Amino acid sequence: MSTTTRTSEGKVADINLGDPMFWARLLPERYAAFAQLRETAGLTFHEALPLPGMPPSTGWYALVRYADVVEATTHPAIYSNCVGAIRTFDWPAPFWDVFESIIAMDNPRHARLRRLVSKAFTPRILADVEASIQRIAAEIVERVSPLGACDLVADLAAALPLKVICAMLGIPSTAYDFVLEQSNIILGAEDPEYAAQVPDFFSALMKASHSLIALMEEMCKAREARPTEDLTSMLVHAEIDGQKLTREEIARFFILLVVAGNETTRNAICHGVRYCTECPDQRAIWAADFERVAPSAVEEIIRYASPVIHMRRTVTQPTLLAGQALEPGDKVVLYYQSADRDERVFEDPERFDVLRSPNNHVGFGAPGPHYCLGAHLARREITVMFRELFQRLPDIRTVGAPDLLLSDFVFGVKRQRCTFTPVR
Repeated sequence: MSTTTRTSEGKVADINLGDPMFWARLLPERYAAFAQLRETAGLTFHEALPLPGMPPSTGWYALVRYADVVEATTHPAIYSNCVGAIRTFDWPAPFWDVFESIIAMDNPRHARLRRLVSKAFTPRILADVEASIQRIAAEIVERVSPLGACDLVADLAAALPLKVICAMLGIPSTAYDFVLEQSNIILGAEDPEYAAQVPDFFSALMKASHSLIALMEEMCKAREARPTEDLTSMLVHAEIDGQKLTREEIARFFILLVVAGNETTRNAICHGVRYCTECPDQRAIWAADFERVAPSAVEEIIRYASPVIHMRRTVTQPTLLAGQALEPGDKVVLYYQSADRDERVFEDPERFDVLRSPNNHVGFGAPGPHYCLGAHLARREITVMFRELFQRLPDIRTVGAPDLLLSDFVFGVKRQRCTFTPVR
């Protein structure tokens, strides 16, 4: 099926962002397709292919240019987060019961909940977390350093954000593997590997989500009886304007944290090691002056990878975007991975440049009420992990192509072999 465009330009051949097989293409082909769409006048329209177990879904307009993504993000009254949800497909009713967190809300409800949960990400609290990030990263690298080779995902990248967010929430270490497994399913349910044991996409998401909700319910009961210093206890007891979070609100935010807090950061680390392998000149620049270069290098990893590929909005009133007339109910999908390679904004965007400046990427979302709440934490985790890798395993490099997640939503890595000189 070809992409259609509701402008005078006609069709853009062989590109349909609604076809799961588009996301199985080689990365250069994907980026070339985005470049072609960016040069197509107006907004291209993409037809959704049905997902097993899900109701039929209508198509959407693809926002692939930086300016269009920013326009939609900075006008939330026109482009809603909560009408129809944040994925390309409309959520059936049971999805809202488990996924309606702040990421799928509009103001004023969004603002109320964000004020409450943002207390977990204040500079003071994150400063306390910093020590644990350093300790956990050192332990992870120390464990693999004698081996000479490992799986970059399972043995290095996944462990850091998982352990940090679980520690913040007070999740016992015995449950870490369980949390990782369920979050993999939630974000990877379109990939046959993660959904193999359930009949369809819908069942995979719901089963994993309810498993995490059951864990959170046990923790909430324990914190009500015996308050602690962790984030779960704060969520249970905190109030805004005399109101506490409901159990449902806590459960949904818990799913958002363990999924987003684990998956996006681990994928950024994986992609970053691969980029440093493929671009040894950039690696050398960073390694020669780590602390000075780290801030811009981390931003470049986020721009170049864009771990979250897209978010969707739904039009609430008649409007015009990129010359395209939009009506209430129309879907627009913000492709961050394309916007972050827009030639109009980034000079030589296909080049990985650890000194790139300015670098106003949208890898954490564009400016607006839904800018990533955990962006600072993610930056710190990535910085600390690369510091440990450069110090302990200075010649670490990826070997072969990554085994990528089949997903239109998350630029995920399932497996990636890496090698290094063993350190005894």
